[in-house]
Amino acid sequence: MDSGVSNCGHDGSLQTDDGVLSFHTDGQVTRKDGQPKSPRSHLAYGVLDIPPWYLCIFLGIQHFLTALGGMVAVPLILAKDLCLQHDPLTQSYLISTIFFVSGICTLLQVLFGVRLPILQGSTFGFVAPSLAMLSLPSWKCPEWTLNASQVNVSSPEFTEEWQKRIRELQGAIMVASCIQILVGFSGLIGFLMRFIGPLTIAPTISLMALPLFDSVGNDAGIHWGISFMTIFLITLFSQFLKNIPVPVPVYGGEKKCHTSKFYLFQVFPVLLALCISWFICFVLTVTNTLPSSPIDYGYLARTDTKSNVLRQAPWFRIPYPGQWGRPTISLAGVFGIIAGVVSSMVESVGDYYACARLVGAPPPPKHAINRGIGIEGLGCLLAGAWGTGNGTTSFSENVGALGITKVGSRMVIVTAGFVLLLMGIFGKIGAVFATIPTPVIGGMFLVMFGIISAVGISSLQYVDMNSSRNLFVFGFSIYCGLTIPNWVKKNPEKLQTGILQLDQVIQVLLTTDMFVGGFLGFLLDNTIPGSLEERGILVWNQVQENSKETTLKSSEVYDFPWGIGTKFCTSSYIRVLPFWPRLDHSGKGEVGMSQLAHYSQASSRKHLSGAVETRM
Repeated sequence: MDSGVSNCGHDGSLQTDDGVLSFHTDGQVTRKDGQPKSPRSHLAYGVLDIPPWYLCIFLGIQHFLTALGGMVAVPLILAKDLCLQHDPLTQSYLISTIFFVSGICTLLQVLFGVRLPILQGSTFGFVAPSLAMLSLPSWKCPEWTLNASQVNVSSPEFTEEWQKRIRELQGAIMVASCIQILVGFSGLIGFLMRFIGPLTIAPTISLMALPLFDSVGNDAGIHWGISFMTIFLITLFSQFLKNIPVPVPVYGGEKKCHTSKFYLFQVFPVLLALCISWFICFVLTVTNTLPSSPIDYGYLARTDTKSNVLRQAPWFRIPYPGQWGRPTISLAGVFGIIAGVVSSMVESVGDYYACARLVGAPPPPKHAINRGIGIEGLGCLLAGAWGTGNGTTSFSENVGALGITKVGSRMVIVTAGFVLLLMGIFGKIGAVFATIPTPVIGGMFLVMFGIISAVGISSLQYVDMNSSRNLFVFGFSIYCGLTIPNWVKKNPEKLQTGILQLDQVIQVLLTTDMFVGGFLGFLLDNTIPGSLEERGILVWNQVQENSKETTLKSSEVYDFPWGIGTKFCTSSYIRVLPFWPRLDHSGKGEVGMSQLAHYSQASSRKHLSGAVETRM
């Protein structure tokens, strides 16, 4: 029986509304009466199938838990530069806001966007440019906000300090998101992808995480023992115990009470490790094993340093646009976030193709890709308006979860969207995650950012790395992506032109590692002579052309819901829109944008040891 099916009994069956599905050794799924369930034999539920409502709820919650780490991580990373490191209550508000907006964006994407079962959540592509913008001299936090004994988090002065910074982020994200909306709905994404290959993507994705080593080291260094314990548990669960099923009691079906094999360690390695480390920190706090003096090493590993957050957080709090005030806009911030937008778009298109293969759908046609990128831009606009401090993008780890659970139903992700909305409204939920001890977060980041870096480098698997040309392009790009921003941060005065706005743009761009590395990779890969085979693009094209056959037609998966596409597509003016469904669809769909780094992720994510191994 496939190890990815987590809700089947010892007899290799899965209870559904219309009977029991049997999983054979060859992967075929049949009903109780022996008839095939679906030609997509590797799936328990295909993209168009609708599981029972109770199963949708369970699987939707599972997707929420899979994305949980990545969503919680972003506000915790930004907290210090937003002057919020000593204000966990506000951190909890940001976490709740991210949940709420991600729920809205997920529903928009599944219903009107690319229409594949892809969860939307906060993006690490915006973290680097956001930190670069907040590192400008005018945005550095005052010393009194960095001292826990001096800061009064309820004072109007402190509130204004962090709110003016997040308003600046809001404005930059909202303006940059308009670029993504334009690129998506205008169809420009297809044109742009022709020039982007793995030698552009590899340094761009890797440099999302590599420059954060200093911040991660500081968090983990609060208490290295706790951090290494968290790392050990994540490694144990995700690598050594991933194929060990855990028997769980199940009621229902012919056997009524029976046990079912659930691959717990494979699906929730990070969540389990986080909870265990958190509990151990609680025990060490109660027994006063951890130091009780704020000046002693390891004090921030205690769980009672933020205990007042749970008492202060409201049970219900509905986030709303402009909750931190009117957004402000700066040219430097906009240009920096645009670099993150480009990276996010490329990653998302790769996720679309990966998701389509995993859920038994034909490769996404161009109109669906255009619409998906446009809706993601709209999601970033909403995230900026609500004030999450971040944008939204397709969550790659949840694409991986589809391959693990073998459930590709679109309705499950719709349910996950509603779960996110509810979690964003319950204020206590965000407060709970804001109280996680700092060294536990540091250990989690060490694993997570290492995986992100490796995902970027894995894009080179189709490239001829015996070629001196490719070695030069990748090596030079990634090393400059680390060296140049580091030098600019230490010598900002050397690049002053006398024009303040221009100086800020230059500093933000040149201190954004992923922009420097990605730009150099793009420039060199498209100017230095090299064949398509040498650059890896030819193999990528072949991968897409050889995608698994499916009996589903493109129109069945990617058209608008409720027949909107067919009701309004008779007009010749409507048909020319690059994001509108076409009347003539082939079973295989349109394969056009194949040169993407995350195509390589699709196959690897089928065997991903724990869906949360990438960005948690």
